[in-house]
Amino acid sequence: MAKKNKTRRAAAKRFKVTGSGKLMRRKAYKGHLTAKKSPARKRRLRKGALLSKADNKRTKELLGM
Repeated sequence: MAKKNKTRRAAAKRFKVTGSGKLMRRKAYKGHLTAKKSPARKRRLRKGALLSKADNKRTKELLGM
C-alpha cells in the first residue's frame, strides 16, 4: 500500500494553488513598518506572486501534492 504524505499546515497557510496548478505566494516586506513605505509600493505588495520554478518541487512536497 502506498504511503500518504501529510500536508505541512504551515505551508498550506502560505501557498495557494491556482486553477492551472501553479503556486501563488505572498510578497515580502508588507508585514510591518508600513508608515515609511509609499502607497504605490504597498499597493504593489498587496498582490500575490507566482512561486519560482526552483522552489516549486520542494513546496509541492510540503503540500502533499
